[in-house]
Amino acid sequence: MQIGHSGAERKGRDFVARHGETVFNAAGRLQGDHAHTPLTRAGFAQADEIGRALRELLGAKPALTLWASPTGRALQTLAVIAERLELDWHGARTDGRLVEIGMGSWGGRYYADVVAEVGPVVDPATGALRCAPDGERYGGIAERVGGWLAETADDGGDRLVVMHGISSRVMRGVMCGLPVLPELGAPLAPGLPQGSVVMIERGRERVVHLGGGHAPA
Repeated sequence: MQIGHSGAERKGRDFVARHGETVFNAAGRLQGDHAHTPLTRAGFAQADEIGRALRELLGAKPALTLWASPTGRALQTLAVIAERLELDWHGARTDGRLVEIGMGSWGGRYYADVVAEVGPVVDPATGALRCAPDGERYGGIAERVGGWLAETADDGGDRLVVMHGISSRVMRGVMCGLPVLPELGAPLAPGLPQGSVVMIERGRERVVHLGGGHAPA
């Protein structure tokens, strides 16, 4: 699967991965920007599959800069991937701009309870999460991930970025020059299951591995 081209070019390829399943995902709870929601056994297996796929593509000890959201679930996922690739997890860099959409007072609550109060919170057409009244807006996500991309645009070589369902979709949309959706105020790349990884090169995206997860965020 390939999606559009932005015309922007970075010297190197970006591998953008979505973390593995967490205990919140398994329980049907909204995670948002919660810092510490550990992986399930399925989540560890999904992370290992990302590592296996990247090793098949890049080989052992590839020249790959490691980046992650500072959340526990992203760092756990990265640890498993790094082990598969024979890379040092301790050399990874983190940035708070890579975190998931902030869900405000909905964060940590069960989907079913929020839906009972306000109606559907996931758009069936796009898979986009409805913004909480006191939560983050999609335009804000685009601004922060866009800031990170601009700040690191001169990075050379390949890099792996482990992040989240919604924030990675916005960032992938920015990187591939997808149109801004009027209802969201930001671009939104197609949703991918947990444990997936894509490669973006010169504004074009290709799925490297499709994971077995299912939760939206």
